[in-house]
Order: sequence, then structure tokens, then C-alpha cells
Amino acid sequence: MIENRQFVITKKIAKHGNQAIIIIPRILEDKLKPGTITKLTIDVLGEVKND
Repeated sequence: MIENRQFVITKKIAKHGNQAIIIIPRILEDKLKPGTITKLTIDVLGEVKND
């Protein structure tokens, strides 16, 4: 039986080359193994101003 788990993470979007990425904390590494199906919802809380 699959156990539903929910985690709330507030993150700043990182940059990897030309791509924006979200880095998952290492503490969740055992819970989010490759092949795990997840539901990701993104709420934009603020934006960086380009000067």
C-alpha cells in the first residue's frame, strides 16, 4: 500500500546554465527516489527585479 506524504518547501529558483531549476533538499532523498511519481504545485510568492 502506498502511503501519501505531503511536504511543503519554500525555495528560491536556482539557475543551471540557461535553465531555471528547483533543488530538492537532501533530507527528502530517501522519500523521492528516481521513478517516484509526485505532484508539484508552484505558487509564485515574489519575483526578482532585474536592475
